[in-house]
Amino acid sequence: MTLHRRMKAARAALFAFALLLPTGAPALAQNPVAPAAIPPAEGTGPALWVIRDADSTLYLFGTMHLLRPTTGWGSDRIEQAFASASHLIMEVDSPEDQSALLPLIREHGLSPDRPLSSLLTSAELATLGAAARTMGGSAADMETMRPWLAGVTIQSASIMRAGYVPGSGVEPILKARAQAVGMTVSGFETPDEQIRMLASFPEEGQLAYLRRSLDEFGAAQIEVDRLVEAWASGDVETIRALAVDPMRDTPLLHDVLLVRRNTNWADQIEILLDGSGTAFIAVGALHLAGDDSVQSILRTRGVEVAVAP
Repeated sequence: MTLHRRMKAARAALFAFALLLPTGAPALAQNPVAPAAIPPAEGTGPALWVIRDADSTLYLFGTMHLLRPTTGWGSDRIEQAFASASHLIMEVDSPEDQSALLPLIREHGLSPDRPLSSLLTSAELATLGAAARTMGGSAADMETMRPWLAGVTIQSASIMRAGYVPGSGVEPILKARAQAVGMTVSGFETPDEQIRMLASFPEEGQLAYLRRSLDEFGAAQIEVDRLVEAWASGDVETIRALAVDPMRDTPLLHDVLLVRRNTNWADQIEILLDGSGTAFIAVGALHLAGDDSVQSILRTRGVEVAVAP
């Protein structure tokens, strides 16, 4: 693999956790109140797909879990699709529920018997301390974290320092709107499933991710800015090129975070089609780009997925 491809794979691994998993950065900061109005998008805005049969309409919308409050993504077609739905489906139904996450973090994210000081070099620990201080903490505060959680914390903090905040992400805004009008809200996954998925990676892979997070601390903003710009303009091919294709260079990451989950969600969408009604499905935009996207999997099963007008 060339150095350029290794760097692309590393960056894909870095912000995959922060942007693919709404529960990926627990307890970093209190989420601000979701804004009442969505800033308008330039042009047609983010991509939107629709699946229809005789008695069902399912809209499929790619989200960003972290956004700047000023990022424009509102559009008439998104508003109309959302207003027509009686059911909102997200990756998890309550990504902001810290009370549910903290017990899971204690169970799957901490390892007092294998502190980070026993796994990292002195130079790496110094870098960890420097990164932690920018968040108002210290390396000691992270000492008992498993490498995956330390990596997620460092990477998410790097992005949030650049002005990206969970409360301005798509999910809390859509959920608040759904609850205001009495829509049913549910999730494809549970926080427990997402945390267990992260914790299941081999320690060697977790350490590689943490080291990359430290190496790239402060630089991830550039990649995320490009990704968000592509998302906000509906440029699915650029999302694929920036974030999905490079993940293939880390097969386990690609399989666990994307392929398996997309397949599971396609299964659930087919079950929804057996019922009736209109649902608005909002999942991370990386799941809706590339050859292993939810749409691609559904199409191989004979389900017609069209770009929403």
